[in-house]
Amino acid sequence: MTENTEKMQKRRKKYGWKFWLVFWVLAALALLGWYVFLQVKNKNIHNLKPLLKFAPVGGERRNELQVLADIYGKMGGFSASGEKTFLLLLQNDMELRPGGGFIGSFGIVKTKNGKISDIQIHDTGVFDGRIPEGVAPPAPIAKTFHINSWKLRDSNWSPDFPANAEKAENFYHLGGGSAFAEASADKKNFDGVIAVNTRVLNSILSVTGPVKINDYPGEYSDETAVLQLEYQVEKGYIDQGIEKGDRKSIMKEMAEVLAEKMHNLTFFEQLELARKIEDHLKQKDIQMFFRDEELQKEIDEIGWSGRVRDFSGDYLMAIDANLNALKSDICIKRKMEYAVDLSRENPQAELKIAYEHTCRAKDWMTADYNDFLRVFAPAGTWFEGSEAQTGEVEISRDLEKNVFAREVFVPIGETRTYVFRYNFPKGAKKSVYSLLVQKQSGISELPVKITVKKADGTVFETEEVLREDKVFSF
Repeated sequence: MTENTEKMQKRRKKYGWKFWLVFWVLAALALLGWYVFLQVKNKNIHNLKPLLKFAPVGGERRNELQVLADIYGKMGGFSASGEKTFLLLLQNDMELRPGGGFIGSFGIVKTKNGKISDIQIHDTGVFDGRIPEGVAPPAPIAKTFHINSWKLRDSNWSPDFPANAEKAENFYHLGGGSAFAEASADKKNFDGVIAVNTRVLNSILSVTGPVKINDYPGEYSDETAVLQLEYQVEKGYIDQGIEKGDRKSIMKEMAEVLAEKMHNLTFFEQLELARKIEDHLKQKDIQMFFRDEELQKEIDEIGWSGRVRDFSGDYLMAIDANLNALKSDICIKRKMEYAVDLSRENPQAELKIAYEHTCRAKDWMTADYNDFLRVFAPAGTWFEGSEAQTGEVEISRDLEKNVFAREVFVPIGETRTYVFRYNFPKGAKKSVYSLLVQKQSGISELPVKITVKKADGTVFETEEVLREDKVFSF
């Protein structure tokens, strides 16, 4: 056993579940593959960065390793001083929001002198009662929920995670959040904000195996845990005599149980979990924002920030917001067809989005699907028309994109399709057509069919199930 391995084991024992929770929720959430694990296991992490240029991996993975080393360093891992505080947003993608999912809980993670000093998890509904009234919410939220104030639980209204991180942090401070995360005297802001969707929990449990939690009934597995937790915090706590304000305490207790299980994973099980976490980073189930501008730039370039990107060619992103449809997103299947005709005098795009509501009856977590849909298109486009059962299309501009928005309604057991047509400027007729499609955080997969008719009449067509952002070229 090497000296560094002994030090690592002593550190694990000293900091117990807190060390492991953050190792997998912050370091491993920023996971970068099997090579990093080998370097951390067999060498001092201080020596990682100089070794990166010799890593037996491709350029993309080497960049990922570099970002991991920088994240670790910015958290104080390369020094014996400094205190860092991070805001963790736990997003429930069964109730979709533009930034990923309803923020039912949030956590505060502190590091000091390169070590984890504290972790807390809180019920957002309880905390929102501390936020003063007066911040006007987005119009669809105000209309649907009949409220006149915006709160932390709905702060992720943008598809751009850096914008959501700033908004969440502002609401945290409006609610007097310093009582939970005492910032240093010369610093008001968090050092970083990280959002995690529910699918990450499924992946962890698929590797650790099912877990039991003291004083709570049943066993939690990768196939059942999310639904069980949903039932526990919505209904089960009542029968168990738990106060409403304490109904989400199970989240922290589960974190402790999982941390202990992960502590005992074999080497190959840790590698399996690492690969799953990497997929979640690419699919935006995990999104990260850091106050350090240089580090944030690296996160942006590697695609882990959840930022709405600039692109020189065509652009498409469809963003849904479940508004008062309970947890119905677990039943919704989407399919998108996008056709571009560059042979016309004014090139035109036609977008069809089909929503299938696969549930067959209403219950405590399922309802008819009420949704607010926004289609983000290039800034030079102009709206031509829409086909749908009812409703009007709102036209606006956001994040340097043109936005076409409308209400969507899908009854249980039915399928409905919404069609948008918009024109491009004449300059869109280029010899090489390229399209960036960005997938919304919280949607695990999106079937897409793309058809392009070029200026000379040549037609290109492709179909794919998107699990992450992708550029198409024809």
